Amino acid sequence: MKLLILSLVIFTSGWLACPAFAQGGPMDGARGGSNGGPHTLYGDVKVDESKAAGVNRLSYDIILYNLSRVPVGRQTVTSSGRYRFNNLPSAIYDLVVESENVEITRIRVELVSPLGVDQRQDISLELRPSVNSSAKPASVSAEDYYKRVPANQKLFDKAQVATDNKKYAEAVTLFNELLSNDPKDYQAWTELGTVYLIDQKATEAEKAYGKAIDARPKFFLALMNLGRLRIMQKNFEGAILPLSAAVEVKPSSADANYYLGEAYLQTKKGSKAVGYLNEAIKLDPIGRADAHLRLATLYNAAGMKDKAALEYEEFLKKKPNYPDAKKLREYVEANKPKS
Repeated sequence: MKLLILSLVIFTSGWLACPAFAQGGPMDGARGGSNGGPHTLYGDVKVDESKAAGVNRLSYDIILYNLSRVPVGRQTVTSSGRYRFNNLPSAIYDLVVESENVEITRIRVELVSPLGVDQRQDISLELRPSVNSSAKPASVSAEDYYKRVPANQKLFDKAQVATDNKKYAEAVTLFNELLSNDPKDYQAWTELGTVYLIDQKATEAEKAYGKAIDARPKFFLALMNLGRLRIMQKNFEGAILPLSAAVEVKPSSADANYYLGEAYLQTKKGSKAVGYLNEAIKLDPIGRADAHLRLATLYNAAGMKDKAALEYEEFLKKKPNYPDAKKLREYVEANKPKS
């Protein structure tokens, strides 16, 4: 029986990464790493086969490409498996899912932080039998797919290759040429913003992300990138609006919840920060374990040291090899509620 891949939902936690924010002395920290990485990209692949009764369980090839279309790594997983690519340098990648040598989807992943980060990119698929038994597997594109005319797609592809080869001026020229042809291409605006950000041109990046949001107000990637960029610039108040919109668009994003909580924390709105930070932990207990640190900072500043100690204790359960683990354990020992 041939299968039709009927629907595709992409869940993600982590786009443009930014450093953690020093507050409260040695109790805070960031996920470590050398300049430009290394990064880890991982995620769960879940396939709903309930509407394809009688079909044997399939395997899927997860392939990571750089923007020059060169494979960086390949792994095979089952319909409930997990993939992981370690020691990745900072770059923009395409994460491709294939089944029986047929591409199902291609997902853009941006690992451009100067810090090494663990980024989670979950993939959820639904399989159904096709009506026509001779039909080949088909796919619905990733969310927010933007269809371009061939000439603009060629410019887009060239700009991606230029970005991967660190030819940022060339990439900017190509993206701008495309956008002069089609100013509604929100994906191209977002990619342009990322090129500017990599090239340390934050003002231009912010403008490009804004253009993307103007063209598509609910485009999650642009909302997240703009919010994180403003946090990196310490414009915490300005980060709240796009991050709130990002959470509204994708409440399942641990990162969107985390950074919105961070923005509220930095603007001294702790009561609002708590809910979003706890939600980030709930959605991604390991990947967003640093939310425990932010909650501990908040509680410590409010004089609630017993609650801060509990947050540090939970963090250490998940990250026992944290560089400042000794200091945190000493804090826990001194302030943990006595049973």
